Amino acid sequence: MRRITLGARLAALAAGIATLSGSLLIAGAPTAAAEFVEGLGVGTAPQPYKNYPKDKHDWLGSYIVGGKTVWCVKFAYLEPDKNEKYGEPQTLVDKYGGPIDAAVSANISYLLLQYGETKDRVKAAALAHLLHTWTAPSGPDHDTQPTRTFDKVAYDPAWHEQNLPADVRADVLKAVADLRAEATANHGPWTTVLTKPTKPQVIGTPDKWTIEVRNAAGSGVGNVPVTVDLDQATVDGKSQVTVKTKENGAGVELDVVPTGTKPKVSIKLDSPADKPSVLPPVDGKKQAVVTTGGKKELKANAEVEAVTPPGKVVVTKLDEKTGKGIPSVSLRLTAADKTAPAVGQDGKPLVGADGKPVVLVTGADGKATVPDLKTPQDVCVIEVAAPAGYEQAFNPQSPPTVCDRIKDGATLDLTVSNKPNVPKVPKTIPAGDDPVNTAAVVGGDGPSTGLLLTLGALLLLATGVGTTLIRRARGPQAVSRKMRKDWGH
Repeated sequence: MRRITLGARLAALAAGIATLSGSLLIAGAPTAAAEFVEGLGVGTAPQPYKNYPKDKHDWLGSYIVGGKTVWCVKFAYLEPDKNEKYGEPQTLVDKYGGPIDAAVSANISYLLLQYGETKDRVKAAALAHLLHTWTAPSGPDHDTQPTRTFDKVAYDPAWHEQNLPADVRADVLKAVADLRAEATANHGPWTTVLTKPTKPQVIGTPDKWTIEVRNAAGSGVGNVPVTVDLDQATVDGKSQVTVKTKENGAGVELDVVPTGTKPKVSIKLDSPADKPSVLPPVDGKKQAVVTTGGKKELKANAEVEAVTPPGKVVVTKLDEKTGKGIPSVSLRLTAADKTAPAVGQDGKPLVGADGKPVVLVTGADGKATVPDLKTPQDVCVIEVAAPAGYEQAFNPQSPPTVCDRIKDGATLDLTVSNKPNVPKVPKTIPAGDDPVNTAAVVGGDGPSTGLLLTLGALLLLATGVGTTLIRRARGPQAVSRKMRKDWGH
């Protein structure tokens, strides 16, 4: 018998181990089991089909792949691994490769857009249930019979509804009905309507803009997020805001404040795609998935003109001497050239019925006000005619005028003064003690008519008296001593 030493035995053992290891490497080491991550949803008892895994549940909910939420659309295929690899997006077809009805496709796009990122467990289960119902229907060579293989078995909605957990069954069934009805009512294609103010806006003053989102039937869609970008304008002091249409589908109103003369509002939003896209797995035995990518972007914009805030003119007509207001004075409001009319906030010239620049009339306080004037603007106020008692200083060729500039949103106070007429001052001519002889008056502008008539009468009277006296003096006995004394004889 051949004796084998201990050393030889150890060497042989080592060689055997090496040979075994090599054979294992050639055959290939066993790979790690795939790891999938369920998101939100609920599990049900597994629907039977040929060789189905009885130790697992059917998951009605989302999965997490690459850190993102996805939804499976190939019922009975393997769950996607958390690091699953997918090919380029393709148009969604049913489980068996057939086309999906256009209305169903629109419903799927809508629900993915609205609820693809839901944080509600019940709505997640309802969404997954509807997706499988629509993408794995029964047909001529695929149905819900337990003898069907995984690739031919159809999704059985009734089975899964009956096997929902008792604590959420009623809620999930209600959510299924609600989501189905909502998708039918609101699926795309969507349109958006951006309504701007009909009149020019005023810089610094808010005005209403309205954003609406309408479904394929033309009705409003609620709770749609809309991104709003503003140029030469703000909303709540911001140049970009995100708003939502109202829950009942009514449009959302924005108080847009212009900061320049050309305010512009641009909106964008995600709407359901006409046909949702699916991501096909590299491994053909894995589930195909859809994401929130079943959408397309809608855009709209509009621009308006904006004007500076209106101003107003307050004209005061004053008595130059007393400083009091003069009522019922006519004043014409013109442009800086004193001929053309001033312009209102609406851009129209301010003219009267005669087509000439408008005429203002002062009130009891001597004031006249013109609101809503375009700014900035140079204006003039020109007196049309002198009021009673102020005619002397009025020159119609160069009437009292005052001009100035109306600034943005400001009140321009203008004052026009009138010099009152000079009153007549009485002057007395000495004419003895006779009251009649003191009636003559000389005015500041020269003798009046009454003065001239009085002077003439006095001269005639004096002449008559003198003649009489002379005639009587010619008689020898006519003049008494007293008279001769008076006459110096």
